Amino acid sequence: MAPKSWHSLPEYQALRALLQSGTTTAAADRLGLSQSAISRSITSLEARSGRILFEREAGRLRPTEEAVRLNRRLDPLFEALDRIDGPTVPVQETLRIIAPPSFAHRFLVSHITSFLRTNPHFFVSLEVNTSDEVIRGILDDRFDLGLTGVELHRDGVKLLPYRASSAVCAMSLDHPLANKKVIHPEDLSEQPFVAFTYRHARRTQLEKILKQVRSTPRIVAEVSTSFAAVDLAKEGLGLAVVNPFPVFHYRSQELKFRPFSSQIEYRSYFAISDQRPLPRVARAFVRHLRLHTPSDPFTKKG
Repeated sequence: MAPKSWHSLPEYQALRALLQSGTTTAAADRLGLSQSAISRSITSLEARSGRILFEREAGRLRPTEEAVRLNRRLDPLFEALDRIDGPTVPVQETLRIIAPPSFAHRFLVSHITSFLRTNPHFFVSLEVNTSDEVIRGILDDRFDLGLTGVELHRDGVKLLPYRASSAVCAMSLDHPLANKKVIHPEDLSEQPFVAFTYRHARRTQLEKILKQVRSTPRIVAEVSTSFAAVDLAKEGLGLAVVNPFPVFHYRSQELKFRPFSSQIEYRSYFAISDQRPLPRVARAFVRHLRLHTPSDPFTKKG
């Protein structure tokens, strides 16, 4: 009869520490053990489970899919242990979050405020940066959670669908096109127009659509964010084609938003690591956002 495979809490602790820390040195410091003790625990866990949990790559230990899956299955166990043995005074856990300006400056600030009021034992560190930097920050373990409207696929980063939107035209309340129910590409011809800079892929996509119907808006300004575009539109400088999420929630009383007849669609994502477990505070914030994100006529759940 084969010997029974008993569960080993120290082995599971070593696995989680190594996944979260990235090196045996950091994992050993985290648990107050020696590097050799961490290595022995991982070797024993691999032998007992019959799984390869880490592969050495360029001098670093890279977790396998088996390790990530096993760690996720351990989440309920360690959450239960935290409830049993945890301190009576809650530890202030930190959420490190990064997002581009279109999400950060108004949308996230509002939801972070309501989140912390509901969960005063949490702490949030927010960085505003580009979508490229969102992905790099998750890869480098500088952040736990990112928000992005750009579908950038990288090994080591997982994108969780959040919202999906169709393009809209944003314009001042008294704009000549404000009474139209739907704006078509040909309607933009000769209209003063606020465009995105060419570093935005949407600029090229929109130009192809306009070229097909020989529509030539009169570009009066270029901007790098959707909030800048709609704010210039609000001032009457021209109209803009934008992603309505999340700007619609903050400008719907000051601007007219009309569907733009095109194939332009936008998707928003939560960016997380697929190599490290998502911290409890990050899971709680994702749930908070999904629950409290208001609906709008142009956006649906991703």
